[in-house]
Order: sequence, then C-alpha cells, then structure tokens
Amino acid sequence: MKKDSVFIYSDDLLKYRFSGDHPFNQMRIKLTLDLLEQMGAINKDEIIEPRTAAEEELYLNHDYDFIQAVKKAGQGSLPEETAENYGLGTEDTPIFPHMHEASSLIVGGTLTAVDMVMEGQANHALHLGGGLHHGFRGKASGFCIYNDSAVAIKYLQEKYNARVLYIDTDAHHGDGVQWSFYDCDKVCTFSIHETGRYLFPGTGNVNEWGIGQGYGYSFNVPLDAFTEDESWLESYRAAIHEVAAFFKPDIIVTQNGADAHYYDPLTHLCATMNIYKEIPKVAHELAHKYCGGKWIAIGGGGYDIWRVVPRAWSLIWLEMTDRRCPKNLPAAWIQKWQSMSPYTLPDSWEDPADMYKPIPRKPEITEKNRQTVDKTIQFIRQNQGIKKNG
Repeated sequence: MKKDSVFIYSDDLLKYRFSGDHPFNQMRIKLTLDLLEQMGAINKDEIIEPRTAAEEELYLNHDYDFIQAVKKAGQGSLPEETAENYGLGTEDTPIFPHMHEASSLIVGGTLTAVDMVMEGQANHALHLGGGLHHGFRGKASGFCIYNDSAVAIKYLQEKYNARVLYIDTDAHHGDGVQWSFYDCDKVCTFSIHETGRYLFPGTGNVNEWGIGQGYGYSFNVPLDAFTEDESWLESYRAAIHEVAAFFKPDIIVTQNGADAHYYDPLTHLCATMNIYKEIPKVAHELAHKYCGGKWIAIGGGGYDIWRVVPRAWSLIWLEMTDRRCPKNLPAAWIQKWQSMSPYTLPDSWEDPADMYKPIPRKPEITEKNRQTVDKTIQFIRQNQGIKKNG
C-alpha cells in the first residue's frame, strides 16, 4: 500500500563524521528521530533504510579521478598534496576513515527517497542525512564530499525524465547544485541564503541567472546579514511562488539547512523557529499544486544540533504527514539528552520573544531584501515574455 511519507534513516548515516570537534555532526539526525518517536509522531513502518549509491551512480555528477581520490583518502593512502587538489584534508573537509563508504550511503539515501516517490510507493520522502550541496564534480567543499542533491537530480533526469525544482533554504548558497545545472533548462535551482559578502561560499548573487540553455533557470535571493523572520518569510514566499509558477516542475526537491536561526554559530541571520514552520508548509503546498504531491526533502546545514536542528527538522516531518505540532517538547526527550547538551534544551517549539536585542538596521535590511526579490520577479516576468514572443 502506498505510504503518504517515508523517513530515510540508518545509524550508519552517523559515520559521516570528520572529527569530534568538527561543527558538522550527523548526531542531529538521531536527535530529530528520537524527538519524533518520543512524540509518537512516527511509526516504524514509515522508516526506510538507505541503500549505498553504486559507483556508476556517483559518476552522474562526479569525476572518476575524484571518486578514486576519496577512496584512497579514506584508506589513508592519498598523499597530502594530492588530497588538497581535491579539497580533501582541509580544515572544512578533513579526511576520515572509510569516507567514501559513508559518503556513498548519504547519496544512496537520497536516491532511495527518489525511487520511493517516483515509483509511487510514497508521496513524500525525508532524508535528513542528505543535502550536501557544496560538493563539486571534482572537488570536496564546505563539509561536503559527494553532492547527493546533484546526483539525485541527474538520476531523476536520466531514470524518470523529470523536470526538477530544487529549493535550497540553507543559510549558505547552494553553489554545488547550482553550478551542476547552470546550463540546463530541465532543472530550476532556487537558493535563498545570507549574502556571500560575509559568508561562505561567497556566491549566489541575484544576477546569477544561468548560461546557455540554462539562462533563466537559476535563481538566488541573497539576504542581508541580520535578516529577521518577517523579511525572510516575505522574501521567500514572494520569490518561490513566482519561480514555481514559471517552471511548473514534475517534482520538488527541498534542501532544508537549519542554519539561518539566530542561535546558529556559523551564520549571521536572525531567524527563529517561525520560518521553519513555514518552509515545509510552502513546499508541501507547491508539491500538491504542481507535482501531484511529489516532494523529496533532504537535510543540509545546521550547527546548533541541540536547540535548533531537532525542532526545525521535526517540523518537516510533521508537515509532510499532516501531524499536529504540540505546544511543548516531550519531557522524556529533554531528560534523555540534557546531560549531553552544552545548552539548556528548549521545552517549547516556540522561541522566546526576547531571544535577542532589537536589530538597529531593520527597516534598511527589509527594504534591501525587497529590492532583491523585486529584481528576481522582474527578471522572471521579462524572461517569460521573451520566451513567449521568441
């Protein structure tokens, strides 16, 4: 019987771990799943184990030489100078044992989600282990080795001939995915992120529209640092509705980095849990409006793994499955994990109203973000007119 939604998970996904003190920590997936289980919001038959991606599937988006380098690195046999050429052994992306196997499982998890949805076994699929959007064809970057998002989109194209709308709400620009499809008109990429003026990877300007056949299928909404909920949501809703109406996808893939939150240690945005309620709600609506419900959600950034990520990611699953969000987090979950957390764990899904002091430049930031969104909308409407007349 067709399931409404499936949750892709295995403890083996936690083996993608650079070091004990590296900010990228997949323990956040386990914390999220346990939160859902403590709430009684997920059933065992909704949890599907990920498969490992075959090497031939990795070739959809990655060079042979790069994959061999990752294998050797994980075996401890890649020279240091060679590793650096492939973005391995850096401060962001250190080498760890069996990194090829751990990375291939992440890609396979996203491919598992694809097949579950495209073969009619589920309407929606959530794979929080995925979302490694900075990986390039021949180089690791920004905590990302293989780019599961890009491999999965190419898999969707080749196996299912699908038009894919990729929506990236991570605070960092989804550069690896954008460049993989920058000259393609069958994939539309949309990224809303903190401006690269202050943040890695420094790309994602509003005028990165694509090239060749892909011109007019790449969209970016770079937000000013210290953007708050109201402006973030206003920008997101206005832009993504316009993009979806223009592209009319067969399936939606959303990357759900949870690092735009004020508590996140690596970014400069001032969002709260309010945006994480709305992000999946908008994606859900668009999927049913344009794609017959076909929606794959993957993880991404998020470096406050205790106070932010479990709540933000649980909200995706609650939206997918039309389950109600309670007012408070389960006391059993807080009691179970508090001793491990360096922070006092929240007991409410809402953030406190006084979480941070008022932002002094709020009107300027809001106006600047509106101007950015206006450029995107004007470009879409002008480009549509050119295509129709052409």
